[in-house]
This record gives sequence, structure tokens and C-alpha cells, in this order.
Amino acid sequence: MIWNPENECMNSANLQTIQFARLKNLVEHVYNTVPFYKNKFDEIGVKPSDIRSLKDIAKLPFTTKSDLRETYPYGLLAVPQSEIVEIHMSSGTTGTPVVDAYTAKDLDDWSEGMARTLSAAGATHNDTIQNAYGYGLFTGGMGVHHGARKLGATIIPISSGNTQKQLMLMKDFHTNLFTCTPSYAMYMAEQAKQAGIDLHALPLKAACLGAEPWSENMRTQIEKEWGIKAYDIYGLTEITGPGVAFECEAQYGMHVNEDLWYPEIIDPETGNPLPDGEKGELVITTITKEGTPLIRYRTRDITYIMPEVCSCGRTTRRIHRLYGRTDDMLILRGVNVFPSQIENALADCGIRPDYMIKVDRSEVTHLDEVELHIEVSPEQFDDETKGMEALRNNITSVMKSKLGIMVKVKLVEPQSLPRFEGKAKRVIDNRKI
Repeated sequence: MIWNPENECMNSANLQTIQFARLKNLVEHVYNTVPFYKNKFDEIGVKPSDIRSLKDIAKLPFTTKSDLRETYPYGLLAVPQSEIVEIHMSSGTTGTPVVDAYTAKDLDDWSEGMARTLSAAGATHNDTIQNAYGYGLFTGGMGVHHGARKLGATIIPISSGNTQKQLMLMKDFHTNLFTCTPSYAMYMAEQAKQAGIDLHALPLKAACLGAEPWSENMRTQIEKEWGIKAYDIYGLTEITGPGVAFECEAQYGMHVNEDLWYPEIIDPETGNPLPDGEKGELVITTITKEGTPLIRYRTRDITYIMPEVCSCGRTTRRIHRLYGRTDDMLILRGVNVFPSQIENALADCGIRPDYMIKVDRSEVTHLDEVELHIEVSPEQFDDETKGMEALRNNITSVMKSKLGIMVKVKLVEPQSLPRFEGKAKRVIDNRKI
């Protein structure tokens, strides 16, 4: 179903006219109201008057995640703080979070993007949507919530976890569509099987899944286990949250809500724009954002813009399923984790940063499993089982507290992990995506 045919099926010329007008207004506004962007523009000698067409967007500077951290908390605010009605932060756990601030209009636009997303998965105002994304500072839960409200659907805001209750509510309240991470969808299916629950007997018809990479094979398995259609959705906290792009009934590429977010693909090494169909790094400009607008934000996600016209009738361009990232960030159960965060957590435990991270996806639960191999000092590595167990428990507790994920800690003897002359390879990711 198409929620907003006027905007989602607009001819290319009209869409580009709207995009340029919004880009022009955005550039002028941030230049005059956000010192960070004025300095960025001035450094490269670009003025708002230099933007005379959509192609001129390539003249503008990039914005990076480091920029967002350096301007924390309100350094990118483009309106008075009194106009901000909601604040969200990234799911990662670095010392300085990534902040997104929303005006009332921003929430309206976010709701619109998510209403289109849910509608493309077949949801209507007559449906019940069970939202198993985390609520709070993480954008996933609230994004779905805002969109479902705009759609007029019934919302079950259960948030993540509590699997048995998830399944009970699906049955009792006749859930038609649910939202969560792909791995959690697999885990719930396993739990349902163990509990003797026939998922195919439920009135479920679809799921909107995202927040972590997943494969076509995983989609096939989810659809088989649940007896539903599983749709990929895309968004980042930095650029509002979920609802930026979504799959339609064709399930082949994600339509970008181009009247709200303008996509580019660049060469990650040179920064030069790439044509449609060529793989590179996704860059997004928030052309309607008021609170914390972003100019050419480098997502670090690798994909390409699909040049083919979609069979669904939408004319908005699609991005291909993500291939990976250009940085070393790991997405574990929907949480962003960097190796440097693990080093910092180990330092709090008095452990030197000699470690290796092994990531697998369980064949039983289909959830990410993290095993942390840590070298300990000769003094710590002794034969006293009690002492080693206490150390292991302490590290596990600190990792849970600081990273928000459970890890299996394996203490190894000194000098047993590989050494590297160049950049250390700390992560072994065995997940198949």
C-alpha cells in the first residue's frame, strides 16, 4: 500500500524542484544560524549563493560522526532550544553520544516517513502493530510509535525483550505486524517452537526489521518460521531514525523518502560523487530537518542507488541492501560497539588492552554471540580458580554495564594472542550476512 501517493509517486522533475528548494533553504538557514556550518563553509570558500542546482550539493562539506560528538550537546542546533520537543541519542555507548534534537515539525516528518514505511509493509489503521524495538533514547521504538500513530493503527508498545510476553500478546491482541531486529525475530520464533506455539496460526502478516545487518537467507528463514513477509527498513539516529528508507512489496531495494532526506553515493576514499548503480558510501542530507539538520552526513554504510524503476509504482529512488561499513563499528543486537569502547571498559577493570573479539551468530537462537579473549598479567593468570572466576565475573559485569551487551569472557595466558606490526586486528566477525 502507498501511504502518500502524491509524494511517493511524484514525477522526477517535480521531485527535484522540491528537493532543490528545500536544499537551498537549508543551506542558507544553517549558514546563518549554526556557527559550525558557517565555519565549515567558509573554510572551503563556499557561500549559500553558490548552490544553484541539486548537483551543486557536491560543493558542500561533509559532516561526520566525529563532528557530531565534538559539537555535543547543542552545537548543531539550528533553532532556539525552546523549540525542541524531543531528544534522542545513538544506541552506541561511547563517552560522547550522538544527539538528534527534534522540533514539532521534525516529529511530523518522522511520523510521515514511518507511516510510509509501515504502510509499504501492508499496515493500515485497522491493524495492531506490536513494537519490539527499544523505547527511550534509542530511535527505533519511538520512530515506529510515531509512525503507527500517524497511520491510525493500534500500538502495543512492549519494547524489546520479555519474549514469552511478546508471544502471549501477539496471540491475545491479534497482532498483525511486529517490529524488531532480525535476530530477535529469529529468537522469538525459536522460543515459540519450544513453547508449542504455532506462529502460522496467529493473524500476523508482516514484520518491519532493521537496526542490524541481515541477509536474504535470514529473511527467507524468518518468513518461513513466522509465515509472514519480512521487510527491511533503514535509518540512523543522526538522520532522524528509522523511516529514511524502506522496502515495498517487491522486497528489492529500499525506497528513500527523497522529499525528506536527499541521498548520494560517494567514493569513500576520494569523496567524489558516484553515479546511480555504482557501489560506494551512502551520504544523506536532511533537507527538511529543523532541530539538528545535517549537510552531507557520511553514514559509513556501503550500498548503491538502484537505477531501475520499481514495480510498486513509487518513483523514489531505492538503495540496495547494505553491504557493510567503512569503519570498524560492530552492530551487536542493535547496539553500536567500537573496539575502543572495549579497551576503555577493560582499562576500568585494570586489564591491559591485549584482547580479541570473536562474534558469531548462534544457529540455535540466531542472536549475536560475543566472546572476548583477554590476556591477563602473569600475576593474574594463576591456578586459583576462585580468583580467575572473580576476575572473569567482574569483566563480564563491566562490559554489560558499559556496553549494554552480554559477552562471554575467556581469560588467556600472557603472550598467547597474535601480535601485529601494523594495525591490530582485534575483531573476528564470523557472522554470515
